[in-house]
Amino acid sequence: MRGLRDEDWPAVLRIYGEGIATGIATFDTVVPSRASFDARWLPGHRWVAEIDGEVAGWAVLSPVSSRECYAGVAESSVYVAEAHRGRGVGKTLIGHQMAEADRAGLWTLQAAIMAANKASIALYHSAGYRTVGVRERIAQLNGVWHDTVLLERRSGVV
Repeated sequence: MRGLRDEDWPAVLRIYGEGIATGIATFDTVVPSRASFDARWLPGHRWVAEIDGEVAGWAVLSPVSSRECYAGVAESSVYVAEAHRGRGVGKTLIGHQMAEADRAGLWTLQAAIMAANKASIALYHSAGYRTVGVRERIAQLNGVWHDTVLLERRSGVV
């Protein structure tokens, strides 16, 4: 586990594209640019997991609001390369992400996951996140409405 470096961006974008291809990982239909991601993600909260020198997955935190009162609330994103799914990469990433969020004074992490993405929901539950609700028909992907499950984790140290 280590911080995201400049040379990791091609792998990060490729892995996100693999997530798009599943049809249940994101509402994006094309991979955003590096600049777009860079503007969305919190500095200091971007990590990659490597297996045999290859980026196997990544995790980031994004602010949920620009309002000062929500400065300690962030949205979690975790993506694992197709070739490395089911090997504990996601669990390692989310565990590191939570520990670093605690150290940084973030008091709430949340994730909004498509209801059909059972593996991702299970990952977050296994990490201690709880379901706080289902947002029904919240967004469309390719003309089809989807629900998202809203999960959150409250820090025990902040």
